[in-house]
Amino acid sequence: MDQAKDFIGKKVTVKMDRQLGTKHPNWGFIYLTNYGYIPGTMSGDDEELDAYVLGTFEPLEVFEGICVAVIHRLNDNEDKLIVVPEGKNYTDEQIDALNNIYEFYN
Repeated sequence: MDQAKDFIGKKVTVKMDRQLGTKHPNWGFIYLTNYGYIPGTMSGDDEELDAYVLGTFEPLEVFEGICVAVIHRLNDNEDKLIVVPEGKNYTDEQIDALNNIYEFYN
């Protein structure tokens, strides 16, 4: 299993499986960010490591950016990377606000 924290500060490629503006198939909410995974990795749920992409405002298929944070989810032993365009920063409060939106549904 890949250690999510090892990705902080590194350039990663995210392949989207939920693009910005799409509806979640089970919960019905709309994704406010692009959401995908890091190909070739493994997370605690035995699937590829998930990532939220912040700082982009159009639906994407693939994105290359810098991992600036990791959200560790206790309810399902899964980590989520926060990936942003190179040179872009977000506060902990901004990242927490995003996390609270999605954690409401899980």
